[in-house]
Amino acid sequence: MTEPTTVLVVEDDPNIVDLLRSNLAVRGYRVIVSTTGADAVQLLTDERPDVALIDLTLPAADGLDLCRSFRERSAIGLIVVSARGREDDKVRALNLGADDYLTKPFGIEELLARINATLRRSRPQPTTATDAPLRIGDLVIDLGAERVELAGNLVRLTPTEFALLREFVLNPGKLLTHAVLLRRVWGPGYATETEYTRVYVRRLRSKLEAADGPPLIQTEPRQGYRFVGVIAPTDNESGGVEPAH
Repeated sequence: MTEPTTVLVVEDDPNIVDLLRSNLAVRGYRVIVSTTGADAVQLLTDERPDVALIDLTLPAADGLDLCRSFRERSAIGLIVVSARGREDDKVRALNLGADDYLTKPFGIEELLARINATLRRSRPQPTTATDAPLRIGDLVIDLGAERVELAGNLVRLTPTEFALLREFVLNPGKLLTHAVLLRRVWGPGYATETEYTRVYVRRLRSKLEAADGPPLIQTEPRQGYRFVGVIAPTDNESGGVEPAH
């Protein structure tokens, strides 16, 4: 029997906890709850959830610190669910590794759609690309195995980061607008969330581009981005590389 998808809810409002627990459980999700945030990291380690819903304002923890701690330990889906709706709060959460940000009050159907979108990105995706890894200078990308190496060292990418990288390397030289990237990576309901692409492109650049090397991703002002790295297939295999997630 397939194990149920596990959702870790880090939320101190009992009404919201009850709402989430009942609506997720009836749809077959396994739900675990941290009401203070103090035990959230331990629950992440012990319960190995598939996705976490994190409030930013908690009695015994800071939600942004939890985003950082979770991301340092795991590549699970992270969705911030918070009453703090300012853009700088959203950007900070995304910079710390959150995959999505939903402002309270929210509709349960919208939350479920975002959970499903986050889970979709965390699962292996089919590709029509060559089976051979792709090389761009010192960077080697294996789309099938979802692994990335830079100068022989493993680069750890979150599922969302890898999904974005996949779109770029499968469309070299093409202009990919914010709307196209948002639809393909996050889903059809994200067309106006341009800060998502800006933050995640910045995260990819920081992990994949050498400070003194040529750029891989070119910004097209007010439009989107273009992958300008020169891609070549390679038959080289490196041992011991772990999956990206």
